Amino acid sequence: MAEFNGLGMHLGNLSRLSRAKTRSISAENPTGEKGRGGMATEGAGAEASRDLGRTWKVAPCIRVAAGQTLTLADIQGPGAIQQIWLTLTGAWRNWILRFYWDGEATPSIECPAGDFFCCGWGRYAQVSALPVNVNPGSAFNCFWEMPFRRSARVTIENRDTVNERQTVYYQINYTLTDVPADAAYLHAQWRRSNPLPYKQVHTLLDGVKGWGQYVGTYMAWGVNNDGWWGEGEIKFYLDGDGEFPTICGTGTEDYFGGSYDFEHPRRGAPGGPQYCEFTTPFLGLPQVIRPDGCYRANTRFGLYRFHVMDPIRFEQDLRVTIQALGWRSGGRYLPLQDDISSTAFWYQTEPHAPFPALGGVDDLEII
Repeated sequence: MAEFNGLGMHLGNLSRLSRAKTRSISAENPTGEKGRGGMATEGAGAEASRDLGRTWKVAPCIRVAAGQTLTLADIQGPGAIQQIWLTLTGAWRNWILRFYWDGEATPSIECPAGDFFCCGWGRYAQVSALPVNVNPGSAFNCFWEMPFRRSARVTIENRDTVNERQTVYYQINYTLTDVPADAAYLHAQWRRSNPLPYKQVHTLLDGVKGWGQYVGTYMAWGVNNDGWWGEGEIKFYLDGDGEFPTICGTGTEDYFGGSYDFEHPRRGAPGGPQYCEFTTPFLGLPQVIRPDGCYRANTRFGLYRFHVMDPIRFEQDLRVTIQALGWRSGGRYLPLQDDISSTAFWYQTEPHAPFPALGGVDDLEII
């Protein structure tokens, strides 16, 4: 039997021994080197630990100046990132995460931090998915396996234009081990349509070239009309598809694992129909932001669908779109002009196609 490399972890192989080396990067060990954790003599905890000295939580976090891009991790491989924990001060759309594999010039992952962790509306929502967990009070966790062969570099950009600096607490847990030849690289791309032009679809991905599989969708969907908004179909165009896709969904709430408008199971309950939040290992509606009768005028939704058990495989190219449809008079569909942000997750061979420009602070801002 081949020696176990420590990747692809699950309960069924948790007992297997491996020569893989476990390492961890944090503010207390920024290089992840063996035997070099807790060595800080300066840091945000230096004053609190003044009576205790070195090794007593001297550097639990880092301060990032406005406009600064900080390297969180610079790892020499081969290996794989296996878990990330992160918590941030300030507006989550002002923090941009970027991941670079094997020395590439452009990132394979570029995404606002909140959206990457399924909290695109800038406020806490409990998420209990298999790849992503968000826990009180604002703890981001992800368990995407992220293999690399030569190197992995993770950066975070602070785009805050108001405050002088913000704070990052983080831990990146990874393993150094052999990576199989058929292991692809994780990618994530963020896009926004605000508002979506009339009778147009929102594009989650376009121009993807290579061999891989699509593994997840997160959407921050702001509705600009009254009434039901989720009749639109998601479409996956695979390997040369033209006008018509290979995979066509049946409705927005269906794709995200719900039905009948995400209404509360007790239809006709006092107060009328209500949206019902839910979070499960592979799909969920963890966040519904309701109007407050004053300045918060529109309903907003956070939704995720992770294709862990049913990845959508492609060998040459991939395009993904979703419609925004409500209802109008006469039982007709109404093409909506909503505020739609999406984060698409997929694995593929490198090199990847260039990403569209992310946009500036005003383009990403949530008001």
